[in-house]
Amino acid sequence: MGLRAHGMDCEREEQLIAFCFPGQGSLEQGMGREIAEAVPEAMEVYTVGTDASGLDLRHLCFEAPIEELVRTDVQQPALVATSLAVLAALRARGIAPDYVVGHSVGEFAAIAAANSIDTGAAIGLVRERGLAMAEAARESDGTMAAILGLDDAVVEELCSEIEGVWPANYNCPGQIVVSGEEDAVERLISRASQLGAARTVRLKVSGAFHSPLVAKAAERLKPAVDKVRFTDPVSPFMSTVTAKIEPAQRMAGLLVEQVTAPVKFTQAAHGLVKEGVKTFVEVGPGNVLSGLVKRIDRGVRTVSVNNLAGLKKVEETV
Repeated sequence: MGLRAHGMDCEREEQLIAFCFPGQGSLEQGMGREIAEAVPEAMEVYTVGTDASGLDLRHLCFEAPIEELVRTDVQQPALVATSLAVLAALRARGIAPDYVVGHSVGEFAAIAAANSIDTGAAIGLVRERGLAMAEAARESDGTMAAILGLDDAVVEELCSEIEGVWPANYNCPGQIVVSGEEDAVERLISRASQLGAARTVRLKVSGAFHSPLVAKAAERLKPAVDKVRFTDPVSPFMSTVTAKIEPAQRMAGLLVEQVTAPVKFTQAAHGLVKEGVKTFVEVGPGNVLSGLVKRIDRGVRTVSVNNLAGLKKVEETV
């Protein structure tokens, strides 16, 4: 189990753990089912989340075909519910984080993992966020693309030169996702290829998320977020909006801001390593973040927990 290092000896400091919560795109058919059927506390999360979101989360996560799950308004609450179900299974085994961090919508799960809001509030907000983002995407003609193999500074420079496109995700060094108007993204892809990008990948998304083009989604989400009271985190929350440890009174504003702001996952992971984190536990579907963390810092350990084998591995690791 992670131990917060305040005046502890070096040996204990080695054990610092961050729980990382994945964002959109990490979904899997049947996600969370194996853990939920084995751990009652995990199944309870789906019950609470169904009430909070008005979606049948057990059906969506355990049985629905991937085509039903990919819709932004459904995928976001389903993902966060699954991450929180896995978190409940970890807690049931007495495993707690020293720090929490989330990629995009994963921040809602991270804040719940820090005990700053409860499970129902987190999943209810994410349902609202998903609806808001789906609506904003329909109204704005936008897309996203991953640029691989160029320095981050080069991609930032291209974004400043080409109107209508912005850096959206700093995933790991040499992997930035850009977001913007269709034509602008197309121009950036073309320039990036000329400058020697190893690969450019258009993402299968419904809109230009994490850009000013979805500002309406932030406006729609704000009243829902403002109704929630955030309490002091039990485990420090590393924001991927600011790449800093942020207190409860900043959380509401940051959750609204992150809809249009870039996800600074690279910078946040570096920040956690500086704090002394040696083990990153990915809590939820897929293993995207584990792969990114390894590219950010080869010296850390990563464990993905999305099934019973992962749960067993994390017990042995920590």
